[in-house]
Amino acid sequence: MDRGFEKEEFETLKIKRSVAIEFRKFSKMLSKSQSMTLLVMMDFFNENGISPIENLGPRMEILENRISMLIKKRMNGMIAIMKDIEKSQTKPTVAMMQALFKAAEPPKEKLILEKKYFKEKKEVKYRAKKFIDKYD
Repeated sequence: MDRGFEKEEFETLKIKRSVAIEFRKFSKMLSKSQSMTLLVMMDFFNENGISPIENLGPRMEILENRISMLIKKRMNGMIAIMKDIEKSQTKPTVAMMQALFKAAEPPKEKLILEKKYFKEKKEVKYRAKKFIDKYD
């Protein structure tokens, strides 16, 4: 029995046998009674402002535009949330961590190096020879 409609009486509708068979299959697919299936279908058409007679071409484009606008709004909202998190949480945390690491870093001491003085050799073992072409 359908909830909310237990005390209502049944009414008959005259429809073709082939249409009745298809409608019963559709009702079973939705796992609803035939009355509830018909009620759900009528509610769907009324709520969405769609007529089963008219073509959905331009209306589908309008619906697609609405959906894309909703998605864009949600994406912009997510971007705003992420920027806020970055500004209020991530950047201050990174700054604090860097300050902690700089404070914990041991001070750099200059290394004491032994200075050695080397005598420069002015003597060169190999010298480049000028190439003289005999056939000039």
